[in-house]
Amino acid sequence: MKWRQLRDMYPNQFVLISILDYTEQENEKIVTDVALIRPVPDLDANKEFFSAEPGNLVYHTANEDCIIHLRKDPLLRVRRSS
Repeated sequence: MKWRQLRDMYPNQFVLISILDYTEQENEKIVTDVALIRPVPDLDANKEFFSAEPGNLVYHTANEDCIIHLRKDPLLRVRRSS
């Protein structure tokens, strides 16, 4: 199902989804096709987010688009000169 369809069915709440299709642009994955696993209560969203299996995501339907911001070299530290 499309992200916009899911938003209409589950307005203003967290959902656990399986990512079926996406497009990649620069440093973003724009998720276009998803499969709903289940709605997630607000109180459990943080725990569910960090325990989601690869390919799954907890996201809030208040967001118009489902976008994952990619970090290149997330462990890279930049040294600032004094």
